[in-house]
Amino acid sequence: MTMPDYSDGAAYVDGRYMPVGEASVPILDWGYRRSDVTYDVVGVWDGAFFRLDDHIARFRASMTALRLHPQETDAELREILMQVVRLSGLREAYVAMDCLRGRPKPGMKPHPANCRNRLTAYAIPWVWVVSPDVQARGAHLIVAKTPRIPEESIDPRVKNFHWGDLTRALFEAHDAGADNAVLLDTAGLVTEGPGFNVFAVRDGVVITPDRGGLEGITRRSVLELCADLGLPCEVRPLPLAELQDSDEVFLATTAGGIMPASRLDGRIMNNDRPGPISARLRARFWERRAEGWHATPVTYAEVALS
Repeated sequence: MTMPDYSDGAAYVDGRYMPVGEASVPILDWGYRRSDVTYDVVGVWDGAFFRLDDHIARFRASMTALRLHPQETDAELREILMQVVRLSGLREAYVAMDCLRGRPKPGMKPHPANCRNRLTAYAIPWVWVVSPDVQARGAHLIVAKTPRIPEESIDPRVKNFHWGDLTRALFEAHDAGADNAVLLDTAGLVTEGPGFNVFAVRDGVVITPDRGGLEGITRRSVLELCADLGLPCEVRPLPLAELQDSDEVFLATTAGGIMPASRLDGRIMNNDRPGPISARLRARFWERRAEGWHATPVTYAEVALS
């Protein structure tokens, strides 16, 4: 049997594995037509998943919150994620898992309760939300004028494809010549950015919002690192004025880890470089990763044709 070409990545759809370029979902699926989807992303670095079981648990919680119930169990999903990485052969990979609503079954009322739920997954080469060169000089951020979708409408703790506000914020950043954007809620409190959590540092205290954003796995890792390093950390409401007056700002996400900023709305911080606490946390994050912290190695030798 000839092995398919997985050099660009590998995917799983409806019980089959295939090169990522061949993966698709029907255009009539409500996951596509209505953005009725939840997803999660886990990283592979140096041949090992980071916090794999935490990501699967969060994905399952998101599916349950949206009343999505695919046929695959958590154990089966774990193996699917392993297999797409094995097939790709990637040592550094961006690995996504999606659950789509599907479409109503034939002859049934067109209601989401009657839709078949579809699980997909894929592994592609590592993606940086903020590139390493930008992290080294510190990201340039703006506070977007576009507000975050209210959590009363869309629960931000459930990863979703409702990116209309985040996309508008990205264009705001682009038009301002900045690298990325931070969004506020309608009360003027900091929430998150397009694909990342936000942290401020004031008088040696690390602060991150307690509402309006995803409860990120990397965010959780930052809280653990702060405890390990003896850095005081607060999870609480973060008003815009506090963010603007911060000594340091940094971001956290699966696709990039801890990412320092050096400018916010044009204000230069730390001589236009990453701040000392941000840099310390970033360095320690990657040190711990190299030590095998929360790592699940990929068993590349077990590739099976499907």
